[in-house]
Amino acid sequence: MPYIIDGHNLIPRIPGIELDDLDDEKELIKLLQGFLSRANKKAHLYFDRASTGYSHVSTHGRVTAHYVTQRKTADEAIASHLKRLGAEARNWTVVSSDHEVISSAKSARSKTLSSQEFADQILNQGPSTPIDREDAKLDDQDVDEWMKLFGDK
Repeated sequence: MPYIIDGHNLIPRIPGIELDDLDDEKELIKLLQGFLSRANKKAHLYFDRASTGYSHVSTHGRVTAHYVTQRKTADEAIASHLKRLGAEARNWTVVSSDHEVISSAKSARSKTLSSQEFADQILNQGPSTPIDREDAKLDDQDVDEWMKLFGDK
């Protein structure tokens, strides 16, 4: 089951990452890449308060990061994502402790996890977690990411 994550709501629950760090978003993405790879899942990660001209979407392996413009909040972007999913929203888990986001998720019939519960899952699934080799297949997006990193060297 893939995740939709309220990034700035999750960051304060992760030891070693602070909202006022310059690279807080990059650090969260790196942490999520490892967790999602071991769990064989994907996530859409939303950050609000993107700098002017910096609003965009970027893919980092299993993490799709959405940097939301200052005219809109991550909460609104998450609600829009859930609406676009329609009935498929019930197959997603929304991670946030924000009441508005949780309300949108429940209206869409998505599963929910508080940011603290999700942070606990990330932190308790250490690097030694075994990977079922049958589930460790790479999809096209993963292959593209690996090719960008190592393909032309």
